[in-house]
Amino acid sequence: MNLLDFARGAAMKWSLAVFVFGIFWRLTGILLLHRTHDYSVPRAHGALLGALRTIIARSWPRREFRARTAYGLAVSYAFHIGLAIVVFGFVPHILLIRSLTGLGWNGLPDGVIYFCAVVTLIALIMALIRRVTHPVLKLLSNFDDYFSWVVTAAPVVTGLLTVAHYGARYETLLALHILSFEVLLVWFPFGKLMHGLLLPVARGQTGAFYARRGVNP
Repeated sequence: MNLLDFARGAAMKWSLAVFVFGIFWRLTGILLLHRTHDYSVPRAHGALLGALRTIIARSWPRREFRARTAYGLAVSYAFHIGLAIVVFGFVPHILLIRSLTGLGWNGLPDGVIYFCAVVTLIALIMALIRRVTHPVLKLLSNFDDYFSWVVTAAPVVTGLLTVAHYGARYETLLALHILSFEVLLVWFPFGKLMHGLLLPVARGQTGAFYARRGVNP
């Protein structure tokens, strides 16, 4: 078995199993947390609407903080949106998703994907520079933050090298690209990357809590 066969076969199955189990384990742990019953009389109804309103509202800073957070916000949105376009818009990725789930859709032109991948990588580098130079972020950052950055950037870098056929044989580059993605899958449920699933849920819960009390967040 060569490296590419291993990446496509055993490593893919193992990483997907860890990914699914890890997410199930994290969500189960959250659902089993002790909760006290809220005996207060609801001052307003529409918890779902309150949840959706807060998810949308908290996706953009309040006016008082926009000037100070504009750079970080722009960089964050750039690599999140760019990464989503690359993952879900590149035809080979769509074919992989279809083989795993049976779901598929039309892909974007390769030129658009390559452009988004470059923008994503630049934004990730800018985010890292900001993290290591910003006095507060630098103080708050730990291993999880930096390792999560590495496992996010690695598939982007190896993907660009693969399509450019640069640095090694195509089969080797493709294997490294797949393996780097599998490392991301394994790490996702156990590190801060899990915020991709938990952040909307946490904001929605906060919004529902406020809605019950008639508070406008």
